[in-house]
Amino acid sequence: MPKDFNYWKKQHDSNELKEFNNDDLGTLWLKVKSIVRRGIIDEFIAKESIKLKSSKLNDQFKELFTKLSTNSISSHKILNNFIYEKNASVLKNLNIDNLVNELYKVDNFKWGADNQNDLGKYLVKKYVKDNNSYDFLLNQMENGVMRTVQDYLICSWYNHWSSILIEHIFKTHKIVLPTVGQIKSVDFFIKDIPFDLKVTYLPTNFIEDERRKKGLRPELTTLKQTARNVGIHFNNDDSNLYYVLSERLKDNANQEALDCLKGIKDFRIQLLQEVKENPLYLAKNLYEKQSEFRFGAENRIFLILVDTNAFEDSWKLKRNFNLLKPSIYNYLDTFVNKRKENLVLEFYQEGDANRFPKKYEVLTDVILIEK
Repeated sequence: MPKDFNYWKKQHDSNELKEFNNDDLGTLWLKVKSIVRRGIIDEFIAKESIKLKSSKLNDQFKELFTKLSTNSISSHKILNNFIYEKNASVLKNLNIDNLVNELYKVDNFKWGADNQNDLGKYLVKKYVKDNNSYDFLLNQMENGVMRTVQDYLICSWYNHWSSILIEHIFKTHKIVLPTVGQIKSVDFFIKDIPFDLKVTYLPTNFIEDERRKKGLRPELTTLKQTARNVGIHFNNDDSNLYYVLSERLKDNANQEALDCLKGIKDFRIQLLQEVKENPLYLAKNLYEKQSEFRFGAENRIFLILVDTNAFEDSWKLKRNFNLLKPSIYNYLDTFVNKRKENLVLEFYQEGDANRFPKKYEVLTDVILIEK
């Protein structure tokens, strides 16, 4: 099958992204896709004196790619120059100092719902399906419902704008080529490799999996047992039980309580050292433990943020520009020395009763930033 527009569209739409890593036509297709926005594509074709017969965006995308693919080397250069110019204009209008200052106004980061991705689903379950009292519903409007919505919106706002801040750092580095418009699976190119950026923390499931492999009980189970041993009473149904027990054991000052907390922290510190030595081991977990709803097999740069003094405060690092910028720049400065084969990761999407696990191959890396 010829590697024309339809070929690359099929690969992209079906989440078969491996070929985009090693084919300049595939990379060209992605770059063209990023400028297919009303006004932006018009600006590009006017600048390059390109005539298009089509007026619909989708048809213009196909026509422009077909024209540019006849000389991909030259086309990459003119696209890169155009994208850099557009990005410089966007970055010039972003007031980083003001953005950082606004982010520092957030003093609490706690999702107001069990399901971070579906507030409506959480509200319907808690206040409709699990409640048959109209009076209870009315009583919960001001405190329960409004507080939940408020917490959810604050966390969503913080995540959105801190992501803008972090993406800005990447996009100001000389080896990074941003996308102009948002496109599925790609935030930017590093040395012409398309990457999606994921910012997260040391995953709880990863910690628990590693504890189990080493014959240790889950952290919460360990906290509960120690609390019982030192005479701390607690409610098993408390939705914030991990935090409650951690704080109470800390304030208890009993040696067994302090040893418990130190053991949990020491294990996490050791796990961070193992991640440094083998970052793709963590990346594999992050790919394979995705929810089916949010599954993706694109190349990813995972930015892992960890406050080793207080792991629960790692969210604050997303606004720490003074820590983030030098760490990210140091990674990008040395990216040229990385060999592509060392970024290759194979992983499986878990199957179900009707299908076998599916194998994927991606290029990925982990940037671990600690405080």
